[in-house]
Amino acid sequence: MNRKEKIFAYITSKEYIPLKLVELMTVLDVPSEDKSAFSDILDELCAEGKIYITKKERYAMVSSYTSTVTGRLSCNAKGFFGFVICDNAEEEDIFISGDDMSDALNNDKVLVRIDTDKNKSNHRQGHVIKVLERYNKIIVGIIYKEKKDFLYVRPDNRQIYTKISVPNEKSMNAGIGDRVALNIIRYSENGTVSGEVISVLGEEKSLKSCIEGIIISNDISQEFNQETLKEAGRIPDSVRENQIVSREDLRDMLIFTIDGDDAKDFDDAVSLTLAENGNYYLGVHIADVSEYVTDGSALDNEAYARGTSVYLADRVIPMLPEKLSNGICSLNPNVDRLTLSVFMEISGNGTVVNHKLCKSVICSKARMTYNNVNLMLEENNEELCEKYKYMLPTLHLMEELAKILNNRRAKRGAIQFDFPESSIKVNEEGEPVEISKEVRGVSNKIIEEFMLTANETIAEYAFWSEIPFIYRNHEAPALEKITAFNDFLRHFGLSFKGKIDRDNPVHPKTLQQVLDCVSGTTEERIISYNMLHSLMKAQYSEENLGHFGLAAKFYCHFTSPIRRYPDLAIHRLLKEFLDGRLTENRAAYLKTYVSAASRHSSDCEVNAEHTERDVDDLMKTAYMSRFIGQSFDANVANVTNFGMFVELENTVEGLIRVENMTDDYYEYNEMTNSLEGRRKKRVYTTGDPVRVVLANTDIMLRQIDFVLEKDSSGAMLKKFDKTIKKEPYDNIKKTKIIKKSKYKRKNKR
Repeated sequence: MNRKEKIFAYITSKEYIPLKLVELMTVLDVPSEDKSAFSDILDELCAEGKIYITKKERYAMVSSYTSTVTGRLSCNAKGFFGFVICDNAEEEDIFISGDDMSDALNNDKVLVRIDTDKNKSNHRQGHVIKVLERYNKIIVGIIYKEKKDFLYVRPDNRQIYTKISVPNEKSMNAGIGDRVALNIIRYSENGTVSGEVISVLGEEKSLKSCIEGIIISNDISQEFNQETLKEAGRIPDSVRENQIVSREDLRDMLIFTIDGDDAKDFDDAVSLTLAENGNYYLGVHIADVSEYVTDGSALDNEAYARGTSVYLADRVIPMLPEKLSNGICSLNPNVDRLTLSVFMEISGNGTVVNHKLCKSVICSKARMTYNNVNLMLEENNEELCEKYKYMLPTLHLMEELAKILNNRRAKRGAIQFDFPESSIKVNEEGEPVEISKEVRGVSNKIIEEFMLTANETIAEYAFWSEIPFIYRNHEAPALEKITAFNDFLRHFGLSFKGKIDRDNPVHPKTLQQVLDCVSGTTEERIISYNMLHSLMKAQYSEENLGHFGLAAKFYCHFTSPIRRYPDLAIHRLLKEFLDGRLTENRAAYLKTYVSAASRHSSDCEVNAEHTERDVDDLMKTAYMSRFIGQSFDANVANVTNFGMFVELENTVEGLIRVENMTDDYYEYNEMTNSLEGRRKKRVYTTGDPVRVVLANTDIMLRQIDFVLEKDSSGAMLKKFDKTIKKEPYDNIKKTKIIKKSKYKRKNKR
């Protein structure tokens, strides 16, 4: 029996009574010099849910007759309650009332004692008996004064119910109504929290302060530390001759980049020729960032910590300092750049029949944009065709190959969602001035297909070479979710062909057949979104589990090392293998490294997605605020029991609440996913065109309210005026309304 087991055995023995740390040390004869190690063991037992600390700081056993679980607390944004999502995914979530949360905040890892009785909704319910891990490192909110000489912060995140007291001497002279970021300095038994201001972000209504708040609350670093910047400063601005010696010289090849108009970090370039046997010879050339960001360096540590670049409407928060991301690592035109190149020989049916990976040096012949290439290939723009006539045959050949590759993916069953993305333009002050639907042309599809092919080829190469590696996995959906989706399809007279069970899992081709069936119909959007929500989230892993959505056996992220850490790490692994430096000992170390990097990068990706989505929704809300009272054409995007979401042509989405549909009493029909008027029999369902009036915007909640134009009386709009004047927490106990955002992260590949 080891030390940990002995301690646990004593605490769970019949003669044990709850003791404090020092008392336990005395009873168990623990030397004072071992206090830290002893305390760590007790913390481990607490984290495992085997023991817990009472309010009087005594260690107690979890009673054998009391059921306890550990999990994450998820609080409701508009009601004083939450649920604990259990660490054991097979366990049902546990309802926690606001009074039973102890001092836990949203997203904290907690130990919960489950009550014997269920709540009114027949959910398991329980009490938080211990916070095992604090999640909220920094909290952003608004300063206000409740009592004389006492300052408080009301968190922007409505899932954090607790008001936070701030001593005057720790307020950084923030004024009433200022948005601030603060650290928690004390949690008390009655659930009150004290904090210290670490940054004053600006006034409450300032759009800039709102964005800064989102960035900080998601723990996104904006500034690079001095050590990282100094290291970047020592990197040369141009490629040196001694770096080229061991590389294949591709500088005479017709290689070029195709990116967005505003892009500054070009990490991929392409080339294409025809082989003598008629096959296509595709080259994908990726910036060799690992040449400058070496293992264990300050740059590498910072890139690992960030995990990814974050792309916001008004800025980019890069993974690497600008000197690298926009300079020596960017494949700018007419300058030498170091790359990793993968050449793929592709047959007429889109099969990669041969490939070669090499370290290389290139000199991009042009910086092409999606818009310009689209104009040449789709509209035959004379001016551009003349300017780039030396590469026009190659562009046409690329268009031909991209179609072949896309057809091959479609035949094997890859799921191809077609959700519109938003294009948000801002002025010099960072304010949104135009929102539109992003147009994807033939050039976007060319680059997408080429990058997908390169990623699959590299992943398969690494797998069969048995290299420690970071794969991009998308696991098959859980049977319960896909069964629920099939039940949902029956509302529309659809269902999967064949039996779906544990012995006969769903194939991606089956899902794509559903999308093909509803393509162009009013049901397409709602079915596509429900399908997406039934799928697993793609993640990084050291194991190859395949990519369900792409119907690919092997997949990785190889093509964007400037802005994604897994790609950078993969380059380093591949180069060690190519150079013969991947010894047995090195491979053993790298297995641990890729495992940790995979988990961390997945977490960073989720964090970045939340940040990008929140800023996107904020920008849309701020933009629409200037149009209150104006009418718009819209389409019903989704119908729920509390109203219907509508979407404007510019991708802005908002809610029409059922209580504001005044011409009838509307009831939700789950079978047809529609709202039906009881008297007049008017029906609203997904895809229906409607004329709406913008009634209200709430920037804090990033929420947009519309009313039907026929319901937009003066009295109705005045009702929203009164709602605006209420304090932010006045409606805290109302039922939560979940806005289904269609935001899709703007990953180029």
